Amino acid sequence: MAVKIDVLIPAIEKDLTTLPYVINAVRKQVKHPIGRIHIVSPNRSRIIAMCKRKGVHFVNENTVLPITKSDINYRSKRWERSGWLFQQLLKLGGDKLCSSKYFLTIDADTVLIRPHVFRTAGGKTVFYSRNWSQPEYFRTYRRLMGKKRSAPRSLVAHYMLFEKSKLRQMKRMIAAKHGTSWYRAIIRSMDRTKQFAFSEFETYGNYVYSGNPKSVQLRKTMNRSFNMSISQMSQKQMQALSRKYRSLSFHKRKGYSRKGKATSKRR
Repeated sequence: MAVKIDVLIPAIEKDLTTLPYVINAVRKQVKHPIGRIHIVSPNRSRIIAMCKRKGVHFVNENTVLPITKSDINYRSKRWERSGWLFQQLLKLGGDKLCSSKYFLTIDADTVLIRPHVFRTAGGKTVFYSRNWSQPEYFRTYRRLMGKKRSAPRSLVAHYMLFEKSKLRQMKRMIAAKHGTSWYRAIIRSMDRTKQFAFSEFETYGNYVYSGNPKSVQLRKTMNRSFNMSISQMSQKQMQALSRKYRSLSFHKRKGYSRKGKATSKRR
């Protein structure tokens, strides 16, 4: 029988258009028994109402870690990335929220359109991967972990299965190595003048891969990104795209600009 998993999705109000589709797709396409789906977000009535409608668990994002977004200063005159980093740290704090041995995190703008398995019958963890990444992710990884990346492909796939025991092991190692909390060590290891300076997926994925490459199976992500709303795409279009892709991402990246009211938005 497939391994039971929980699901953790960090989200903010701009994600409300896509989030119901993300939840539906997880329930349809993830071929594991699903325990609880946690939506980790700011304490906003619209998000809480959506969680009730979809039968998922709302978690106030300020209750997960000892720090909140306001404690993170990751911005320049042109861009604001504090929320983008905070949601990555929230995923890494998921071991405290989820009761299952494994939990899946998925970005609130990414919809699965094909069946997905995250643990094989042979007991391997499946990491979805791609052939490009941000070089700065690996510079931070080296400062943080004291070694080079080990995986042959990028593990940034918009979703990843975490094993709680390995995640805790990694965080303990980071804290011991840097003499501070794991999240402060991450923030201090980043070059915060760079717009893409840390990846939770590259960090955890490479940690697991370096421990035992044979415990991991890499599969191609086959993701396609769109700069449009999912509401503009028909079910027929999605079915056609599923012949070539496993997932679709509906990005709103203009939210990183510090112009106007967009400063609080994140990935």
